[in-house]
Amino acid sequence: QVQLVESGGGVVQAGGSLRLSCAASGRAFSSYVLGWFRQAPGKEREFVAAVTWSTTATDYADSVKGRFTISIDNAKNTVYLQMNSLKPEDTAVYFCAAGSRRSRWSLWYDYWGQGTQVTVSS
Repeated sequence: QVQLVESGGGVVQAGGSLRLSCAASGRAFSSYVLGWFRQAPGKEREFVAAVTWSTTATDYADSVKGRFTISIDNAKNTVYLQMNSLKPEDTAVYFCAAGSRRSRWSLWYDYWGQGTQVTVSS
């Protein structure tokens, strides 16, 4: 079993920055991919970014490329999402997830956190 807990959400003005954290515990992560998804009210869950734990290979949605950075800290068993140049359309609940392969499809992820709210004001 893997437990994931997101933190770092909040309210920020457009153009600002925010860093989300996802603390992982339980099963070893060497064979996992860590991903970030987001879901705005009335919208489907959307892929944001993913990183392969063992290789640090990354993938980003086109909408966040150049603005968001996903990274991991092995010592802390934590994955981060650094969000810069935030836009109002980035407003959503952000979820951390762990899966068996790097994918943009949420069905490939087996474990999910509770989510953290990010609100970007204009």
